[in-house]
Amino acid sequence: MNKKLLAAIFGSALMLAACGGGDDEATEPNDENGGEVVETQDAEKIVQGNCTSCHGGNLEGQGNFPSLTDVGSRLSQEEILKVIQEGKGAMPANIIEGAEAEVVAEWLSNKK
Repeated sequence: MNKKLLAAIFGSALMLAACGGGDDEATEPNDENGGEVVETQDAEKIVQGNCTSCHGGNLEGQGNFPSLTDVGSRLSQEEILKVIQEGKGAMPANIIEGAEAEVVAEWLSNKK
């Protein structure tokens, strides 16, 4: 009986291991940034941590800081990346850097 119980436990463990993971988000290495990998799902988190204090919690803009809710209809991905890298107006340069800046620029370019 111990062998059957051990076999059932072992079989269950193998099945759980085979089904585990569940993290199917695509990641892209970025060789220009030392092979750093940033997941696309992280773009929103990066924006929340770096942009909302000036652009508002919903990116609706506030004070002298423009709305980013439709920034993709005004600027291309490359132009957004340039603003992130070089700054503009009161926005400092390189507030987000490397692969994170590229992922954020892509994410914001889809805001139309």
